[in-house]
Amino acid sequence: MDILKISILGITAVLLALILKSYRPEYSYYISIAVCICIFLFVGTKLEQMIGYAEKMQHLIQLDDSYMAMILKMIGITYVAEFASNICKDCGYQTIAGQIELFAKLSILVLGMPVILAFMETIGELL
Repeated sequence: MDILKISILGITAVLLALILKSYRPEYSYYISIAVCICIFLFVGTKLEQMIGYAEKMQHLIQLDDSYMAMILKMIGITYVAEFASNICKDCGYQTIAGQIELFAKLSILVLGMPVILAFMETIGELL
């Protein structure tokens, strides 16, 4: 039922921000950012659970530690970039949001390059 709490928090914040927007527009941005941070902190607890499950899966299938760490880093980059990008878009800074998204995509690509290179070497050995 956590989704109900988060949904109610989000809807309440949006309604409050809409009411305050006509009187003090800057307060609507503050409310938006504060609620986003609260929700992001709650997401952090869910991510801790996901990390626990990922560690269990890693032990079950005997996966190399570096691969699981890389996957978790990629997931973390994705969530943080999405969070920051959405805040920038909400405040009207779409260009900065786009740059954050671009940097996140390049960061994920750089993290995945060793795996791609290892895969290419394996294919080269087979041929």
